[in-house]
Parts: sequence; C-alpha cells; structure tokens
Amino acid sequence: MSILDSAVDPSAPSYLANRAALLERLAELDTALDQARAGGGEKYVTRHHSRGKLLPRERIELLVDADSPFLELSPVAAYGSDFPVGASVVTGIGVVEGVECLIVANDPTVRGGAVNPWSLAKTRRAGEIALANRLPMVNLVESAGADLPTQAEIFIPGGRVFRDLTRLSAAGIPTVSVVFGNATAGGAYVPGMSDHVIMIRDRSQVYLAGPPLVKMATGEVTDDESLGGAAMHAGTSGLADYLAEDERDGIRLARQCVRRLNWRKQGPSPRTTAPQPPKYDPEELLGITSADLKVPFDPREVLARILDGSDFDEFKPAYGDALVTGWGELHGYPVGVLANARGVLFSAEAQKAAQFIQLANASDTPLIFLQNTTGYMVGTEYEQRGIIKHGALMINAVSNSTVPHLTVNLGASYGAGNYGMCGRAYEPRFLFTWPNAKSAVMGPAQLAGVLSIVARQAAAARGRDYDEESDAAMRMMVEQQIESQSGALFLSGRLYDDGVIDPRDTRTVLGLCLSAIHNGPVKGADGFGVFRM
Repeated sequence: MSILDSAVDPSAPSYLANRAALLERLAELDTALDQARAGGGEKYVTRHHSRGKLLPRERIELLVDADSPFLELSPVAAYGSDFPVGASVVTGIGVVEGVECLIVANDPTVRGGAVNPWSLAKTRRAGEIALANRLPMVNLVESAGADLPTQAEIFIPGGRVFRDLTRLSAAGIPTVSVVFGNATAGGAYVPGMSDHVIMIRDRSQVYLAGPPLVKMATGEVTDDESLGGAAMHAGTSGLADYLAEDERDGIRLARQCVRRLNWRKQGPSPRTTAPQPPKYDPEELLGITSADLKVPFDPREVLARILDGSDFDEFKPAYGDALVTGWGELHGYPVGVLANARGVLFSAEAQKAAQFIQLANASDTPLIFLQNTTGYMVGTEYEQRGIIKHGALMINAVSNSTVPHLTVNLGASYGAGNYGMCGRAYEPRFLFTWPNAKSAVMGPAQLAGVLSIVARQAAAARGRDYDEESDAAMRMMVEQQIESQSGALFLSGRLYDDGVIDPRDTRTVLGLCLSAIHNGPVKGADGFGVFRM
C-alpha cells in the first residue's frame, strides 16, 4: 500500500487565510441555496400548504428511503438571471426501494411551476444523467406549462424533454410520473410519455387545453374533471395507471412501482466492501486550496482526504510532475485520478495523461479529474517542441475515453486546460465545483492585458496616440466583468456544472456518483482514433 503523507499545518497563517477565504465563499453558497429552498416565498408556500399540498422537497423526502441521502443537482440554476434561484424545479439522485433514481420535482410555489429557459435546461440535464448512467426517472409533476413571456426560448427546444423520456424507455430505463396538480399543454406529455403514471383523485388535471381554450377553439363548454381529471383518466382515457387518494398515497404508489421494477445494476460491485476512511480529516480541505489561484497547492493533500485509506499508487511520479496521475479506491470503487499540481500543462504532462487514460480504459476503470489549471504552456520554445500536438493528444484521449469521467474544479480551470481536464464540453458523467473555483478563457488580468496590447497595436498602426486613461478604465472594467463571470456561482447558475459543493463533502458526493454510475456497464474504449505523435 502507498499511503499518502500530509504536510498540512492547520495553524499556519497561509492555511488560516485560505480557510477564511473559502468560508466566505461557502457563506455565499449557503445564501443562494437558502433562496432556492425558499421556493416562491413565504406567501406562496403558506398558500400551497393551506391547500393540503406538499412542497417539492417534502415530496422527495417521502419518496426516498428513510435516512438515505439525496444528491441534489444544479441547485442554484438561474442564479444571477431574471428567474428565481433553483429555476422552479428540484432535481437529484435518491434511493427509492433500494434503487437509485433520478428524481425531478416541479415547484408550484414558483410561478405555478411554469417552465422557463433555466428549468428547461435543468430538466434536460437530469434526463442526460438518467440516460448516461441508466437511472430510472421519477417525475413529481405539478406545472402550469411554459412561462409564456419566454415561450420563444422554450417551445422548440422543449420538445426534447418528451423525446428524452421516450428514449429512456426505449433503452430499458423505466420512467414513473406522479401528477400532483396541473400538467397542462406540453406538460401533459410528461405523464403521456412515461411508463408508469399515477394521478391523485380531485387533484390531478391533465389536458392539452383547459376549459377556456377548448371553448375558444371548439365552442365546447366543459369542466376540469370531465376534461382531464384523475378519475376520468383512470377510468375512461386510460392515461392513469393508478388512482391515488391523496399525495402521500400517490408517493406510496410511486415507491410500489419502483419496487416492482426488478431493477439490477449492470456495473461491477465495489471491489472493497468495507472501505477504510481517509487517514486525514476532511475538515482540513478548507485550508488546502489557495485563496490566490495563482498560488499552486499539492493535490495529493486533497487525495489524502478523499481516497479510501489515503491509499494512492502514483503513476509516473517523476515525469510530467505538474500533473499527478495514479490509482486508488473511493468508497470501494477502483478509480484513476488526474490532478493538476502546478497549474500549467506542458508536453510531458499531456503525453503522460494520454497514456494514463488509455490504461484506465484498458482496465475499465472510471476516471476522476481534479482541475486546477491555467492551461497549456505557451511561448516559442514550447510551440517548437509541439505543445499543440501534445495537447491534442491528451484531448483526443479524453474525448474518446468511454469509461465514466467525474470532474471536480478545485481552483482554476482556464483555457484549453479545461478541455484536457474534462470540462463540461467533454461530457463527464458529473461535474462539480468548489466555491472558490473559477473558469474562463484566461485569468481576468491576462484577458484585459491581451485586449490592451491589441488596442495599442491598432492605435500604432493608424499612427494615433494611445489613450492611457481610457486603457486603464477598460482594463478595470474587463477584469471586473471576467472576475464576476468566471465565478463558481455564476457558472453553476448557467448549468455549466452539476452543483457547487462544500469541499468537505467531496468524498461523499463522488461516492454517490460512483454508485449511480455503476447502474450501467463500465467499459473502456476499443480505440482512440489517430494520435498525432
């Protein structure tokens, strides 16, 4: 065994400064999460409860097994937009009757649960996760349909939600819908496309057009119950498979459906059934990452606090040492790890990464990418040595690897380093971010400096004097803009990750994801295309 040593000194001034900075970011995250959990606010929550109805997270709590975890996904979606934080829908992975399920729950306290551009993106991401990881999907439906003022952004891409439901079914991945209230217009197709449908007596109303629109379109006068009530769909249309007496009964029937799925995982079980916890305190993760992202830190200190028994067999430790690669286990599952050690990726690191990724695919081993990179090295010497083709080698390997990838941004994720370290565009099964992390084309100062150089050259080419005062103002404005738009909450609000997490929860979050991933087969790639050597 190769047990990692730790050099962390919790009393060191640098450690204390790092910890204080990260706690500030965590406080900002907690504020955003509180906003999401508040739904539409006290007035609408009270009104919802007064009607004898449960909130989405209350429904989820009753659905999942007692005392089991629920991994909420994209909890701060829409952060920084014109829509409420959380995007009027709750998504996540929970255990129902011993089966890991992808759960989607509309929040009717937020504009009636209407679908806006961010809730559409969040729901679609949930569908992607269910399909990629072979997770049965449970929809807890109560939505007024599309947010009409933004229908132009919703209507055409929104059809993919229904397409995705049918593709889940075609792939042998069951879908269950419980309708708690309205499921109108396009929303009616969520139960319509599901394998199992539960409706609640005197509560569910499922129709393509409500009574007012029917009257306008056809002249027919009808009522909600005759047109789309639960009893009608259970006894006449056949859309409802089960008729529940109330919300709790509907959730009971949903659990019953999942219990009868006879669901079996296709991936291997954990290699170690009783894994040892890390040797070091995860609380210390708060002080390890640098408050100043330009100051590197040793990712082995992170690995020592998330891997089973802090056991890590490093691969090529003396070669390309700005990238740490190696093997370990996490909650009993074998994993390969790629972790940035000094930010910049050189040719040696890229070649090392490509070989390591091939080895992981040869052994059907999932990969964990721990990002803290400023990108690939630039300059005449490095271009002449082939940094482009070596970076392409690494990106080729990441692109064509078929073992599951899990990515966590611990600090910086800039430039093409984001691509090589399996950023969102490379479709990791899950991607999470620490609150201090940033991601952009380059750092704010560098980007502003590049714009300044280009503007100076343009002025010189025209024979004009350069306005230094305007240049300083421009640089300050650009730096502030990039600083705000590269932050963890801003990017998470735009669904560029699956959530901002407390560093102390990293091991637990990755363990839940690894378990979910193993619902499907874990198989390495048979080939990688042409490597430019």
